[in-house]
Amino acid sequence: MEKRIQSASLLLDASLGHCFTDGLEHRDANAIYNCLRAYAAIDNTMSAEEIFRTTIVAPLIQKIIPHGASAVVAGSSIDELKNDYQQIKQCVEKDCKFLLEISSAENSGLHVFDFLANSILKEVLSALQKGKPGVFSPGRPPEFLKNYKSSLDFLAHLEGYCPSRSAVAKFRAEAIYVEFMKQWSVGAYYSLRQQEIAGDLNSALTTTSLVPIQNINSGQRNSRELTLKQSVTLLESLRACWREDVLVLSYADRFLKLSLQLLSRYSNWLSSGLAARKKGNTASSSGCEWAVSAVPEDFIYIIHDINCLASEVCGDYLGQVLQILSSCSAVVLDSVKQSILHGGKSLEDLVPLVINTIIEALVEKSVEDLRQLKGITATYRMTNKPLPVRHSPYVSAVLRPLKVLLEGERATIYLTRETRNELLLGAATEITGRYYELAADLVSVARKTESSLQRIRQGAQRRAGASSDVSDNNVSDTGKICMQLFLDIQEYGRNLAALGVEAATIPAFCSLWQCVAPPDRQSVISL
Repeated sequence: MEKRIQSASLLLDASLGHCFTDGLEHRDANAIYNCLRAYAAIDNTMSAEEIFRTTIVAPLIQKIIPHGASAVVAGSSIDELKNDYQQIKQCVEKDCKFLLEISSAENSGLHVFDFLANSILKEVLSALQKGKPGVFSPGRPPEFLKNYKSSLDFLAHLEGYCPSRSAVAKFRAEAIYVEFMKQWSVGAYYSLRQQEIAGDLNSALTTTSLVPIQNINSGQRNSRELTLKQSVTLLESLRACWREDVLVLSYADRFLKLSLQLLSRYSNWLSSGLAARKKGNTASSSGCEWAVSAVPEDFIYIIHDINCLASEVCGDYLGQVLQILSSCSAVVLDSVKQSILHGGKSLEDLVPLVINTIIEALVEKSVEDLRQLKGITATYRMTNKPLPVRHSPYVSAVLRPLKVLLEGERATIYLTRETRNELLLGAATEITGRYYELAADLVSVARKTESSLQRIRQGAQRRAGASSDVSDNNVSDTGKICMQLFLDIQEYGRNLAALGVEAATIPAFCSLWQCVAPPDRQSVISL
């Protein structure tokens, strides 16, 4: 009986196939409906779907996407699919819709068929694989993304023919649908975009010096614009992650991660550079040479750019990202918001470090002038020079680096009043502290030397039989040294006041006054 059954089955399939084909060609709705009922009854839906694909769909797709030895031409692999899909949509509407309506009619019992997936989409996939295989390659990211988005739009159009959500779910679960989606190597596309975006920033950050953008040097300055190429590249890279011609929404989590990594990379570049400058050595950390070679004025650009970047990241940039992801749940959006705000705060946290770097550089310059304090001892020790009446020349130069920086064009344009005040007070406090250390050491040595000389003098007087009670009305050398320091510190206080700093508010300045009080205070005061 087996051979007879097989023969009858083949005869039935052939007869039913001829009838179904004839019904499709003549659009005989009654014949098509009866044939589909018969196919459903014998559980042979695949034959009906294949006949529809080869009879109706294939010739239409062949005209739109030619394939075969004669159809493959150079450059066809990178053709955009938007126009092709548009033509296919028109053909589906014109030549396929009638069957889709019959098979999806309510209570028709024909919902076992899926002509959308197994006939239309299957033929489209086959045509693309044969006629335009290059469209699936992510090697050209811009073209790949356009074609991928066009394909998603095409699938959404096909889903529009599904009569219910369950039908849409069934369509997406079909093997051919899954196979079609697998053709698009979105993961490889993301990797290429990641390398491209991160590579641009990395190239900018591995230069050995800070690179001001052109309009800074050409005189076109705007206090709201970024000043360094490194910062501009970071902002461009951050925006690139969410550009319409780059972002794949299904990979939004990875693009968010990339955005945060870019912020972290820039922050690490700054912090490692500042740390290397503090150590004064770049041998162990390549990419930090820029910080060691930078002058204090260069760090003004960095402070300005950090503030601009933090404001942008926590403001318009955050708003743009949340708008793109608006379809996500409130919990997801809040998580995204907090992560981006944290990235912006990591930038803001660097500002104090940069300010300290500027202060350290200014203090270093000022200390070079403060070292001239040592010359005061040589001037008055055992030279019989008269009591000083004016401050030393070095005093005028001590605060000059700070004054030049704060009154310079960069600080005026790119630093806020609050930042300038912070720099002023911080530098003045540090410089005064170093001034106190040097002055205290100088006075201590001078007094110890004076005490030693006095003991030697008294011993000589006792050996000579002279009275040791004779007082010298002249001011001692140590008194002269302290008097010179007194005048110097007095002038230094005036210079602080000229910059807008009240000297009395600096603890080290008060210590300076106490430090230079001469042992023979009365004689100095009387003079």
